[in-house]
Amino acid sequence: MQNSLVINKKINSFNDIIQVSGDKSLSIRWVLFSSLGSGVSIAKNLLMSEDVITSIKAVRKLGIKVITKKNTCKIFGKGINGYKYKKNLKINAQNSGTLGRLILGLIIDTPFPIKITGDNSLSKRDFKRVTDPLSKFGAKFRLKNNFTLPLTIKGSSNLKSINYLEKKGSAQCKSAVILGALKSDGETTIKAKKSRNHTELLCKHLNIPIKVYSRKNYDYIKIKKTSRIDNLDYNIPSDISSSAFFIVLTALSKNSKLTIKNVNINPTRTGVISILKRMGVNIKISNKKIYKGEINADIKIKSTKKLKPINCPVKYNSGAIDEFLIIFLVAARANGISYFKDLAELDQKESPRLKWGSKILNLMGVKNILTKSSIKIFGNPKLKLEKKIIIKNYLKDHRIFMSCVIAALTYGGKWEIHNKNSIKTSFPQFLKIIKKLKNAKK
Repeated sequence: MQNSLVINKKINSFNDIIQVSGDKSLSIRWVLFSSLGSGVSIAKNLLMSEDVITSIKAVRKLGIKVITKKNTCKIFGKGINGYKYKKNLKINAQNSGTLGRLILGLIIDTPFPIKITGDNSLSKRDFKRVTDPLSKFGAKFRLKNNFTLPLTIKGSSNLKSINYLEKKGSAQCKSAVILGALKSDGETTIKAKKSRNHTELLCKHLNIPIKVYSRKNYDYIKIKKTSRIDNLDYNIPSDISSSAFFIVLTALSKNSKLTIKNVNINPTRTGVISILKRMGVNIKISNKKIYKGEINADIKIKSTKKLKPINCPVKYNSGAIDEFLIIFLVAARANGISYFKDLAELDQKESPRLKWGSKILNLMGVKNILTKSSIKIFGNPKLKLEKKIIIKNYLKDHRIFMSCVIAALTYGGKWEIHNKNSIKTSFPQFLKIIKKLKNAKK
């Protein structure tokens, strides 16, 4: 029980201003780009979660000096060809799919085999989806069962550009290919289903030779080999995925208001806002500003008394892929039936999240119909929980833990949620902010 959290009381009304931790996607990408930069890069408000710390350990293994102090970090880049490759090198990506996949593009020129490992959750995930295109550059891979970690990569000194079609909407696969292209002769062309575009925006900011042509459903990306990457000083904005838990907490709580400061609202990441607005959640965006190509803003939320069901347009899926578990909690209180489809990609995350979303709703007594790629949720605006619910054996998926905390605080019941240390993966400050809101005066 030491690593479990028990919640048996709903949260009281609150009216507060918060700032959540730095964006995880940007934090990891800052570490990786800065490791290839020429000179010293400095980041403030860097997310010091397990995934980011693991990324720092990875570039250190490649000979890059890194100094961290609280949430400030300095990386002493040695240039695009500055990695020090050693024999028998192993890099453990732990739980981070972003690191595990993107770093393959960075080390695509390694003359010695490098072994990439991960934790139990990451070792169940598909890596063939990224090694297949990277092998076309000229690198060689050996995967467990030709599919998963651990894998071994041996690079090439004669890397050639490729044409790549990315059909799944995976920003990780797309980004790994972009990074591989930086070290490959010629011009690489990518046709990619819409997904988050942090990597492309960072390339543009750093004057890397990249062109992006946006179309309705796809982006066309052209990228050439580069000889230099500038150093990158960055004040990391707050994470929209972390903010989403507090958006839903406020929407489902009575007589509450919340402002979340300086959140990254990159349009490829705000599917959760678009979906919740369509469901009637009171969300307002203010103080918009552009910073290094990204859009940041404050998000203001109020309690919502009447929630509408949604037949969720699939165009929002990639922009909300990490938030569907808590979106399902909103659908559970909507006055009608909500339908979410084409969500097979959810089961490629830290855990089979689509299945877990259904399981959590079943435990709450919310009727739902699940298929391999869709879920239909029969909302109940009068739902109040009084029973005991135990959540365990979920592969320590941080988003399952946090979603269940939000469910417990808004729907009631007595919840026993195991593995609270799972939040260290992405949002170590989560429970501290929850405590702050519990103690906030309306």
